[in-house]
Formats: sequence, C-alpha cells, structure tokens
Amino acid sequence: MTNARLCLAAGIALDTACFHAQQAAEKYLKAYLVAQAADFPFVHNLEKLVEVCARYDPTFLGIKTPAQELTPYAVELRYDLEFWPSVETARRAVELAQAVRDFVLARLPAEVKPGEM
Repeated sequence: MTNARLCLAAGIALDTACFHAQQAAEKYLKAYLVAQAADFPFVHNLEKLVEVCARYDPTFLGIKTPAQELTPYAVELRYDLEFWPSVETARRAVELAQAVRDFVLARLPAEVKPGEM
C-alpha cells in the first residue's frame, strides 16, 4: 500500500498505484486464508479469493464488489497500452484496497495481525 500511496501522492505512475492496490488487497485476502489454514487458488482474481474466504466467514461476500473492481489491475492493465488511469481512478483503487485491508484485519486473530502497512 505504501508504494501505491506514494505514486498517488506524486501524481505519477498511476497505473502502478492501481497495480499495487490490487496486490495489497490480494495479499490481505490470502493472509486471511493462511490464518484459517485454508487451501486457496494461486490466482489474482480477488472475487474468487473472496468466495473462498466466505466459506470461513460469510461476511466476506460484503467486499465482493470492491474485489471485482480491483481485479483488473493485477494483469490486464499491465498489458493494455491504452490504459492510463486518472488520479481519481488511482485514488479509488487505493481506497478500495484500504477497505479490503481494514475488513480483513478486523477478522484476523490478534496474534497474526501485521504492524501498520
């Protein structure tokens, strides 16, 4: 998230900000699954990861829409030469990733919660 915030604050590499926002959300979802000792697919599709998380806690379905919105920033934007996000798009991506982060951290046992990231 730090790299995404730095890009956004500088108003440069906004595609990178979107990518890192997606990656942060992905890692938080996978951290939840690791804490559950759950098997999970090695995918960048956040919607699929949310569905796996929901097997352990159905409230995860509440973040399905943010997950869907962030998913394309994992791979598709890196290969789309026409994609260049606006500051607002990058800001939205960072906000969505922060929402996923907060949601997941609220559901992790205290002993596995990371420091501020």
